[in-house]
Amino acid sequence: MGNPVRWGIMGTGGIAATFATDLKLTDSGTVVAVGSRGQASADAFADRLDIQRRHASYEDLAADPEIDAVYVATPHPMHHGNALLALRAGKAVLVEKPFTMNADEARELVKVARDNNVFLMEAMWTRFLPNVRRLRELVGGIGEIVTVTADHGQWFAEDAEHRLFAPALGGGALLDLGVYVVSFASMVLGPPSRIVAMVDPAFTGVDGQTSMIFGYESGAQAVLTCTLRAKSPTRAAIVGAEGRIEIDGPFYGPAAVTLTPREGEPTVIPSEHEGSGLRHEADEVALRLAAGETESPLMPLDETVSIMATMDTVLATS
Repeated sequence: MGNPVRWGIMGTGGIAATFATDLKLTDSGTVVAVGSRGQASADAFADRLDIQRRHASYEDLAADPEIDAVYVATPHPMHHGNALLALRAGKAVLVEKPFTMNADEARELVKVARDNNVFLMEAMWTRFLPNVRRLRELVGGIGEIVTVTADHGQWFAEDAEHRLFAPALGGGALLDLGVYVVSFASMVLGPPSRIVAMVDPAFTGVDGQTSMIFGYESGAQAVLTCTLRAKSPTRAAIVGAEGRIEIDGPFYGPAAVTLTPREGEPTVIPSEHEGSGLRHEADEVALRLAAGETESPLMPLDETVSIMATMDTVLATS
């Protein structure tokens, strides 16, 4: 892949730490800098993860000449502005999911990236896992797709200060948990032609539970759910006329995949992995940068915009 990508991380939360830790398991890149809204938080994060360069603002991180790529791991409402900073500084950018708060913000980021010929990708880490790459190879063998199902439910104590319940932090089940099920359906079936949704609010007004049925021109349907109120099986399945593929929970992470033909015995493909799974998206960025490419065919920018538009439509029903 050439020289390792020199990463700068915007944000010092849990997902930022997971990304930095996972990156140590690959030689495709290394974290060389972190940026936060204050020096104390940048220093604490850097001390914990042995990062040399510490910036007290996101602007300073974006301007750092010693980094090649920026991983945006700030709260959802900040993704758009933070990614713009990095793109305009000429850095390759990996934006944590959800990519933005809505499709209009996503379209602007894509336009800026393309206008400036700069790499940009949504950090939907599930797409790059070895088991999901294998799943995509298997889909062609189960015939015409009839149904896709996926659920993502987690239990959270009702706390108005928690980011998942806070409107100002982009809280809600759909943007944080549901993006996985919507993206999974999009990966298999593309954008839906029909959307039916039921959205129930949490006590702060953000969506607490959302169920969706997507229809497609082929006649296929996707049945998807997400909730903040309970831990669900977090499984997914692709059902075709000639067989089905099932993913153990949590389907969005490294998990076993079972292929069951319409006639015959199932084949189980076990999950073999080290770490949390985020290193694979970093490897993808390094691979595309080494090839001189500005987006990934595994998570195309137009699809990211389409996914955001689908979620906009779902939330409009609330």
